Amino acid sequence: MRDFTIIPSIEQIRQRPGARALEARFGAAATTDALRAAAAAVREAITRGEGSLVMVSAESAAARIEADAAAKLDRQFLSSLQPVINATGVIVHTNLGRAPLAPAAIERVTAVSRGYSSLEYDVAAGERGRRDAHAEALLCQLTGAEAGVVVNNNAAAALLILTALAAGREVIVSRGELVEIGGGFRVPDVMAQSGARLREVGTTNKTRASDYAAVIGDATALILRVHPSNFRIEGFTERPSLAELVGVARRFSVPVVEDLGSGWLGGEFTHPLARVEPPVQASVATGVDVCCFSGDKLLGGPQAGLIVGRRDLVERVRTHPLMRALRADKMTYAALEATLIEYATGRAHVTVPVQRMLAMTADEIRARAEALAAHVGSLPGWRAKIVAGASAVGGGSAPGVELPTWLVNVERHGLTPDGLAMRLRALTPPVIARIEGDRVLLDLRTVAPDQDEALRRLLGEV
Repeated sequence: MRDFTIIPSIEQIRQRPGARALEARFGAAATTDALRAAAAAVREAITRGEGSLVMVSAESAAARIEADAAAKLDRQFLSSLQPVINATGVIVHTNLGRAPLAPAAIERVTAVSRGYSSLEYDVAAGERGRRDAHAEALLCQLTGAEAGVVVNNNAAAALLILTALAAGREVIVSRGELVEIGGGFRVPDVMAQSGARLREVGTTNKTRASDYAAVIGDATALILRVHPSNFRIEGFTERPSLAELVGVARRFSVPVVEDLGSGWLGGEFTHPLARVEPPVQASVATGVDVCCFSGDKLLGGPQAGLIVGRRDLVERVRTHPLMRALRADKMTYAALEATLIEYATGRAHVTVPVQRMLAMTADEIRARAEALAAHVGSLPGWRAKIVAGASAVGGGSAPGVELPTWLVNVERHGLTPDGLAMRLRALTPPVIARIEGDRVLLDLRTVAPDQDEALRRLLGEV
């Protein structure tokens, strides 16, 4: 017999403390819709004879409807952008949001976004100010450039520079530097959108300074050098030094623009990156007229495209109409300035997460890995051990540079590696591991030390 009388009305359920709490979180309309859907599902269960054991009273039916509605609302209002624990060992992980911000940057973003700010207001003069002046003094201090400006990412920076300085004219670039960056964006395509005409020189593996000099003419707007951040060409190769290229440019009075990609500002420690990532200040000191680089890769700040260089050229970039479409917002400036201050004060290698992860030694990671492996191995159904391995810089930076690390190899009885990795991703927050050689591996280089306890607790929930 189908007894629907045990199901309270929606209005009755809405008066329950649990339902009122749902309305406070999700709003009356969404909560009411969820309760109606849950009540309909209960009726269906009773019709199929599935509800007799658990819904023997109005109270049990109401509790079931309330719980199902709560689960539905949690799913409905779950943000698609959520925090995760990155246990992959890839430091600048593009798919996981690239660089985590320094505490100082987070505090600054919170302070600036909580109310009004001096984004385009000159407090001293009491009148309208310039948005693009923010962070410029710090960028110049750290790189040695005469001027600087910020846009929303480095692809935008390259597009804006080429549009402002070379539209309708030729840009000389080596064939070996016509790279494709993440997401399928190619340097030639960016150049085409800018209105500049591409003039290729050299070959894929060999380009000489004389190749640039041979094609410079009245139509030449600039020489473009692109740092091959995300690939390496090895073997029978040749590329002019930056000083040689600047020398050619000076001889013909043509500016040199360098897209440095990741934006390495160096550091207080000896690091393998120094072999493959030229510091921005070194390019400026060598005589490059304009440089652009990312704010959210090796710099460890927010997503931004940073442009530094000669004052007259940066001013042309700053005043170009396209600048308004590509400009940064107040939260980007807040996070960027706070991050740059960490560099200016010499604290970045400790306080900026990307820099701290790069500086972390294998011994430091081993101690944490052993503690995690011991804890996980003590849980019923788990096995864990540490193995030697390597972390990656990521984000298209420093290809081939491997950072020695210690990995925690975890196994769960009854689960395949793929199944375990899927269970880890289903946790709150999700734990993103790597599968390598049919093993699930956790690299604590990219797990903040204050997340270790949370990681132990989450593994116990699998």
